[in-house]
Formats: sequence, structure tokens, C-alpha cells
Amino acid sequence: MSDSAIDYVSAPVPVCADLPAAHRRGWDHLARPGRWWTGAERVAIATEVRAAAACPLCHERKQALSPNAVTGTHAGPGVLPPAAVEAVHRITTDPGRLSRGWLDGLEADGLSDGHYVELVGVVTTVVSIDSFCRGLGVPLHALPEPEPGEPSRARPDGLVDGGAWVPMTAGRFGNVLRAMSLVPEEVSNLMVLSRAHYLAPEEMADIERGRGALDRAQVELVAARVSALRECFY
Repeated sequence: MSDSAIDYVSAPVPVCADLPAAHRRGWDHLARPGRWWTGAERVAIATEVRAAAACPLCHERKQALSPNAVTGTHAGPGVLPPAAVEAVHRITTDPGRLSRGWLDGLEADGLSDGHYVELVGVVTTVVSIDSFCRGLGVPLHALPEPEPGEPSRARPDGLVDGGAWVPMTAGRFGNVLRAMSLVPEEVSNLMVLSRAHYLAPEEMADIERGRGALDRAQVELVAARVSALRECFY
């Protein structure tokens, strides 16, 4: 995908320049081989993210008192392993009811912790950028062509049990970023998106810091509302 493919020049309102730049970077990152998935597999994850919105099984589970009460097969391309498809659909459509037992089941079905964390990063990228497009009223971007190459399968040094469901590195990052630190490239991408969509980490302690035409109170109101709609734990 060329750098000019995401620019929002036809958007109904002006868009800050850092947003399309972050989205271009995210889309380019999506197409590259990661630590655990190939570029083709990462794009396949993105395709499943979009398929999840129309998945009858996901819809039925979302309406159920417990998602575990509903069984079936997800509707979508289905080119990924079943455990990966389940992870993509659940994270996309019902993130507020994920559990450690559910993740343990995925790992028992062959989805490693590294695969899972990288998958979460891909889902987050696609949901973030697609949601922005829907909110702005512009078409979703065509998914990028995957780049060739093999995953590095490298685990970072210094992994610890920090109280999350997966190993993570020690550090001073917030828990959301630390929980992704098993795959550092996904942390870097998430930070770029966070800076553009919300605030840079070093700006968060500044209670006067706003975002464009919004003051800080308005920024926090929007962020809290979006977090509630996305069923964010925090």
C-alpha cells in the first residue's frame, strides 16, 4: 500500500495530520511478518476482524448470558487455525467477557502466548482504524498486500509474571502496554496509534493538555465513552 493511500482529504471534517500518518504506519505494519505470524497470516487476521461483525455465532453469543452457553462455527474466511479464528472473533465482538480459562483453552488448542499477543495487536490496529473511518463516515481502507518473509519467533529477554495472563517485560509502562510487551513491535505500533487518537504517554499527567479543539475534560469524556462502548476493563 502506498503512503498516499490513507490521507482523509475527502473526509467531511478536517483531520489532524498525525492521524493519517499513524494509520499509514499501522497499515504498513499490518502487512509485514511479525514475531509469530507471517504477513499473509496477519492480513488474514485483519480479514477475520471485519468478518466478525456479521458473524451469527458472535451475535448469538453476545446476546447470551454467558458466551460459553453457545457453540457453533464462526462465519468468515476460516483460513486461520480454529483457535486463532475464535480469538479474533471474541476479542473483536465481546472483549469484556474474555477470561483466563478461555485463553487457557486457546493455548491447549495450539495458540501460543506469543501468537495470542501479536494477534491482539493486529486486532487492535484494525478495530482502531476501522472505527475511526466509520465515525468519520468514510469507506474502510482496503487491506494491504502482505509482504513476504517468515516470523522471527524471538522472545524478549527478561520476561516476568507480572500478573497478566501472559508473560511480559519488567518496566515502567502502563499495564496495557506491558501486557503486550511479549511482542515489542506491537507495543510500538500501539503507542503510535495512542499518540494520534488520544495523547502521548508523557502528556497524560498534564491535566491542561487537550487534543486539537478539545480541552482535556472533553478528551477524557470521549475516551471514557469509547472505552465503555468497547467494554474496556479500565
